[in-house]
Amino acid sequence: MEALHTPVMLEEVISCLAPRKGGELMIDATLGEGGHAYAFLSRFQDLNIIGIDADPAIQNIAKERLREFGERIRFYTGWAQDFFASYPEELKRPDTIFIDLGISRYHYEKSGRGFSFRKDEALDMRLNGESRQTAADLINRLGERELADLFYQNAEERYSRRIARAIVEGRKRGAIRSSRALAELVEAAVPPSYRRGPVHPATKVFQSLRIAVNSELSRLNELLEGALGALEPGGRLGIISFHSLEDRIVKHFFRQRNRDCNSSPEAPIGRYGESRVVRILLPKGITPGKAEIRGNGASRSARLRAAEKIRDEVEQ
Repeated sequence: MEALHTPVMLEEVISCLAPRKGGELMIDATLGEGGHAYAFLSRFQDLNIIGIDADPAIQNIAKERLREFGERIRFYTGWAQDFFASYPEELKRPDTIFIDLGISRYHYEKSGRGFSFRKDEALDMRLNGESRQTAADLINRLGERELADLFYQNAEERYSRRIARAIVEGRKRGAIRSSRALAELVEAAVPPSYRRGPVHPATKVFQSLRIAVNSELSRLNELLEGALGALEPGGRLGIISFHSLEDRIVKHFFRQRNRDCNSSPEAPIGRYGESRVVRILLPKGITPGKAEIRGNGASRSARLRAAEKIRDEVEQ
């Protein structure tokens, strides 16, 4: 199957995370269709990568795409935080870890799992078939207040209460099972001005359900902890987030491990206090340029943050 997804901020990621010595190991913790990994393996001939993804279907696309690199690319199917929690002792510690928190176009256009409000598909939204609950389970089981809280807390949806009320009323006529049925309910529930906005009114509702089904926000802190713990001192961790809730978690995580320093983030490592674990490389993060956003609208909300590990964290 041909890859659909365009890697976001590719040149910025490569500039920030390019190998600094020979024989480095990079972990792409959210491999997707393998776009970033393909670019790294093509440009750096002695780099090795381990590609991780929770979805075996999309990983099969990446395996085909990356076949030409032979043993320089290895694969792990599962959640990245589980991989880092039991990091294989026989492996060298990674010199670079890259995490792209976005959802691939494959999931919206080819997976058939109801990620897109523009299609009429079963409301599933699971990235990994081992997950028990689906988006339909949540939509048809949660009470009005629980739905409103989910839409607001996971996506900051301003009309969360109106939408939740409409869903509860709508399911009295029958269970809501399809992405199109849900999108139409949401669209009818919000004010006309909201419906005519630049973003489809169901965007945040679908985002909040996907986050809940896959426990994305609750997994993120565990993923960041595991990745930084596995990383070799002197190595770099780069993360692309796609909405403010994710970015807030990433920013806070880096700042907490960049504390107790009286000098600027750009200061030489030797000037950092003994408790400092990382040096922040991109203090404000970076976002895509206008040309990339014009060519790839999915990149418009992306932000790249990165840090260099100074030392292993000492348990208190």
